[in-house]
Amino acid sequence: MYRRNKTNGTWVLKASDGQGAYWTKGFGLADDFENSDGKNVLTFYEAQDAAKRLARGEDGSADSAPITVDGALKDYRRDLEARNANPYNAESPRVHLTNVLLAKPVQLLNPHELKKWRDSLLSKVTPATINRVCRCLCAALELARQHDERIQNRQAWEVGLAGLPDAQEARNVIISDDKVREFVAAAYGHDHQLGLLIDTLAITGARPSQVVRLRVEDLRDHPLRSKLMMPRSGKGGGRNRSKRKAERYSVPITVQLAAKLREATKGRADDAPLLLQSDGSPWGDNPGQTYHRHVDKIVTAVGLEPTVVTVYALRHSSIVRMLLQNIPIRLVASLHNTSSNMIERTYSKWITEHSDEISRKALLQHEPASGDNVVTLAS
Repeated sequence: MYRRNKTNGTWVLKASDGQGAYWTKGFGLADDFENSDGKNVLTFYEAQDAAKRLARGEDGSADSAPITVDGALKDYRRDLEARNANPYNAESPRVHLTNVLLAKPVQLLNPHELKKWRDSLLSKVTPATINRVCRCLCAALELARQHDERIQNRQAWEVGLAGLPDAQEARNVIISDDKVREFVAAAYGHDHQLGLLIDTLAITGARPSQVVRLRVEDLRDHPLRSKLMMPRSGKGGGRNRSKRKAERYSVPITVQLAAKLREATKGRADDAPLLLQSDGSPWGDNPGQTYHRHVDKIVTAVGLEPTVVTVYALRHSSIVRMLLQNIPIRLVASLHNTSSNMIERTYSKWITEHSDEISRKALLQHEPASGDNVVTLAS
C-alpha cells in the first residue's frame, strides 16, 4: 500500500496470516521527490519485491519474516525445554490470548492494546493469575526482542503488561477437614479415577504435578505403615531441575487409600503411571488443564466457590492440619517438599494462632486455684 505524506510517501506492507487476521508495517519511502537507492527509497516495483521478501523471508522461507506473538511463545517453549524449565509457562498465556494478538508481529505491539487485553482478564481470573500470565508473556516477548534487532518496542509490554497492584497476597485457601472429606467423596461420585487423584492429593498434600508422576512401584504397601515415594517438584528451574524431579521422598498415606491404589493398579507394570484417567491415559504434566472443569463442578457441589477454592486448597489444608497437630515445621516442610522459611512466611497466620493456644497454657496465673477446681489426689 502507499501512504501519502507532505514529503515522500511511504510504502506499507499489509500481510494476511491466513487465519482472518493481518499485520501492517511501513518499510520504505516512495520515490516521489528522490531517486530510488534500492534500499530506503524505492520505486513501486522495488517496493513490491521488498514487500514479498519481508512477508515471506529473504531466502524464500519465513525465517526473516517478523515473528508473531504465537511464534514468540513457541520459541519461548523451546527455550524453556532446553533449559529444563517448565514449558507450561509458555502455554499459560496462549489460553487467554485472542487470535488477533497471537497473529500480530511482536514489533507492532503497542502498550494500549496489551493493557486492554490484560484488563479484559479481570472478569475471568484473579489479579494474581493475571500477573503470572503477563510475566510469562513478557518473558516470551523479551526473548524474541533479544534475537531480533528489528524489535524496538520493549515499552509496549513493559507498560501494557505492568503488574496489577494488591495482587501479591497469597491465596492459600484453607478448608475444614469435613469439607475436605466432602470434596473427596464428591470427586469419587463424579469419576472414580478423578476421585483417586483427589484423594491422593488430599492425603499427601502434594502438588498435582508431583502426584501425576507417581509410578506403580512408588506405592509401598504395608498393613500399618503404607506410604508413597513421592517425586520431588522441579520448582525453581535451573540445571538441576530434571535431577530433582527424578528424586523421591517418603510420604505416609492411610490404609484406606493404599487399598484403593492397590486395587486400581492390579496387573499393571511397576514403571506404569500409578494414577490414570478414566480412558486409561496418563494425566500429563499439567493435569489442571484436564480436570479443571470437573473440579469446579465438585467445588460447587460441596457448597464452596470455584473462583476461590481450587484443588490447591487440599495442599494448603494438609499443611495447616499438620501445623495444628503440633508437628514440627521442619517435618511439615519436608513432607510437602517445601522449605521451613516458606511454611513460616506463607502460613504465619495459622502458626501464630496455634502458638497462641500453646503458649497460653504456660501463662502465670496470679489468682490462686479455687476450691471448685482443686482435686485431692489419693495417696
